[in-house]
Amino acid sequence: MLNKINPWIMPKVIVYLLIILAVAAGSCKSGGQGKDAGSEIPDSVLNEGIEISEDVMQDIVQNISSPVEMAAMIKDLGVPYSNRYISPTDRVGNLTTSYQQALNLGIYAADLGYLNMYNKTSAVIDYLTSIKTLSDAIKVGQFFDFTTLKRLATNSKNLDSLMYISVHSFNEMDKYLHSNNRTNLSALMVTGVWIEGLYLGTQVYKVTPSQQLAERIGEQKLTLDQLMLILENYKKDKQYAKLLDELQLLKELFKSVNIRIEKGEPEMIEENGMLTIVQHDKSIVEISPEQLSSIIATTEQVRNRLISL
Repeated sequence: MLNKINPWIMPKVIVYLLIILAVAAGSCKSGGQGKDAGSEIPDSVLNEGIEISEDVMQDIVQNISSPVEMAAMIKDLGVPYSNRYISPTDRVGNLTTSYQQALNLGIYAADLGYLNMYNKTSAVIDYLTSIKTLSDAIKVGQFFDFTTLKRLATNSKNLDSLMYISVHSFNEMDKYLHSNNRTNLSALMVTGVWIEGLYLGTQVYKVTPSQQLAERIGEQKLTLDQLMLILENYKKDKQYAKLLDELQLLKELFKSVNIRIEKGEPEMIEENGMLTIVQHDKSIVEISPEQLSSIIATTEQVRNRLISL
């Protein structure tokens, strides 16, 4: 299968190496077991002696396929809307730990992109409210302009603005968490966005198989490797260790997916009055129907277990 590399998906080699170095440095100082599942290790203790570059985390966020982009591709395939693909908001009140709140904040952010693409206005407001509740709970709600987001979310013509403000808000939130030694929560939010986006794509593929969607699913092998390298820093907490165990199930399946990069000729184009170099690289994703079937089934199991925590 052949496709042009999407800048939201393809990780930079340098960033990948930086993550490896960060994890290697942190793993020398981490270890032991966390507290029992009923209590949390304070963020300041969980991150003690571990430093993940702010630039590294932002690159990871940008390398994850935008929820709006994924939803747009699904809609372009002619797939009808289904609320079976999104996580229900009636469980927000049961999310009482920062681990649960940060992970589900990412999950709901991915769902929001899907809802907005299908103009589900009433549901969009509900999900924005849930996101506000969770972001306030982990004390980062000040970085979201919810009034503006609600206004933009009610009109599909505002997708570009909605996407820009959302990404900007998450970047500001990540900077704040980083400066307050709470990068573990950033990692959870990014993981939530990723697992929900993968779940959405795989569920749609079950009913509407598409080569384009199969390639997008296969490419997630690259992002999963990055996420797990970051999450390894926090495995002293049993919740993070359990999350890593769940993701490892997917990693084992993605190992057999082959991705090769073909270098293309760079092109200089003018964009907004400035010259920009566009690299026309291509990725070749080799993924069989059997591999897809296993990834789809395991993604469903992992995602459903995570939202039931």
